[in-house]
Amino acid sequence: MSEGRAGGSWVERSVLADQVYKQVLSRLMDGKLSSGDPLSIDGTARELGVSPTPVREALARLESTGLVTRAALRGYRVAPMLSHVELSDLMDARLLLEPHNAEVACHRADTAFLEALRQSIDDLRVAPNGPHFSDYRSYWEADERFHRLIVEQTANKFLLSAYDSLGGHVHRFRLFSGVGVRDAESAIDEHTRILTAMRRGDAGAARVAMASHIYGVSERAIHEYEASDETTPDRSA
Repeated sequence: MSEGRAGGSWVERSVLADQVYKQVLSRLMDGKLSSGDPLSIDGTARELGVSPTPVREALARLESTGLVTRAALRGYRVAPMLSHVELSDLMDARLLLEPHNAEVACHRADTAFLEALRQSIDDLRVAPNGPHFSDYRSYWEADERFHRLIVEQTANKFLLSAYDSLGGHVHRFRLFSGVGVRDAESAIDEHTRILTAMRRGDAGAARVAMASHIYGVSERAIHEYEASDETTPDRSA
């Protein structure tokens, strides 16, 4: 196989894996796939009309963030929602990581980076946030993009790997299934404070603003979890 064809094959496979990832994620976030449901590589491939390879890659990506689990000889299954303790621990980890990311990114900020952050906030303002994932998906993507832009601006591949492994946004946004995004106004205000500090070149203020944001997200997420748990007694099943 020529180098050009090999490269084209890799790109095509990567695009397919991303599409499969989005399809499975949508079903998981909307509750069409429930905790413990099996995820067959071959079955999903047949259903989506693709080969098993992009499905395998998509499920491995979902596994890395804890949304699906894999057991020997049993294949993949949808992971249960995080417990109250796990959700709290996840937010503690974000509180350690993301303020540092903001501080480092501020030191490295340039015009393009600041403009991209501004655009993500503008996208949050106009994004719908209804009860289904299809309703609030663009909001979730803009929110995640804001945080990813910051960690990418650190130019530290280990910080980026740590950020990806947490899967903080997908776990948090699972709580919005059936109810929609309830804290958009607070999140937009907090993102704006981070951007304001970045524009001033005040790395310390950027760190504090990010810490305040993650703490606020944590408080709201725990409240949302408790409210949802009252109507979902089998959450940990």
